[in-house]
Amino acid sequence: MTGFIMKIILMPLVVAICSGIFGNVDYVSWYQPIVVGLVLAIVGQLLEVMMLRRSTTFMTDIVDFVSAALIVYFVSQYLDGAFVTFWGAMLTALIITLIEIPVHRWLVRSGRAEKSPA
Repeated sequence: MTGFIMKIILMPLVVAICSGIFGNVDYVSWYQPIVVGLVLAIVGQLLEVMMLRRSTTFMTDIVDFVSAALIVYFVSQYLDGAFVTFWGAMLTALIITLIEIPVHRWLVRSGRAEKSPA
């Protein structure tokens, strides 16, 4: 749950910052990076629940990068006036993944990523 709360706060913030930094990522309304960030947070949390284990942290990071790039690119296409190129989505996904790597390591080290036997 702690990881999800972090994602809900961080993902929209990171997308908004990337929109300000990169010329090929442009959102015209204040709510657009929030929408993209919330979708990223929800999908990222689902991926962590399904995949994140001590032995799969690197694979989870790769899947996070690919899914973040696809989500940023395709969700932005449905937002009126938003302009995100493929390379802009890749750069945004790279920043997101660089933030997610220490979060994944922390979740694994703290035992929050371990699944209880059902």
